[in-house]
Amino acid sequence: MVMVRGVRGATTTHANDADLIRAATVELLQAMIAANGIDEEHVASALFTTTPDLNATFPAAAARGIGWTQVALLGAQELDCPNGVPMCIRVLIHWNTDKPLNAIRHVYMHGAQRLRPDLYPENKIVVEDEEQPPI
Repeated sequence: MVMVRGVRGATTTHANDADLIRAATVELLQAMIAANGIDEEHVASALFTTTPDLNATFPAAAARGIGWTQVALLGAQELDCPNGVPMCIRVLIHWNTDKPLNAIRHVYMHGAQRLRPDLYPENKIVVEDEEQPPI
């Protein structure tokens, strides 16, 4: 049976720069798509958020740049939490799939895995090498 599943992802960048925000968002989206076999045709919508220190561009524009021209996209700003991950971009894709919840692979990159240490590694979250600097 096909269900709507949430696929989460987050990454960071090192500056409030439109090109860097787009590049980081594209990298994250491509990793989320590859990890789960997501096809635009089955995506209901996607929500993009940034921390208050990132406002140079809309991360959702990166989805248009990778060819998602029909998907409903929405951007918002995260709370300015004192213990939050700075310069962070988050994505929540609402995806129609028959995969069970435990087969969904969430992607946290460039230090953003600090957001969900309770899930790593048991929930198959894709985490790259911490030594690689953020975009």
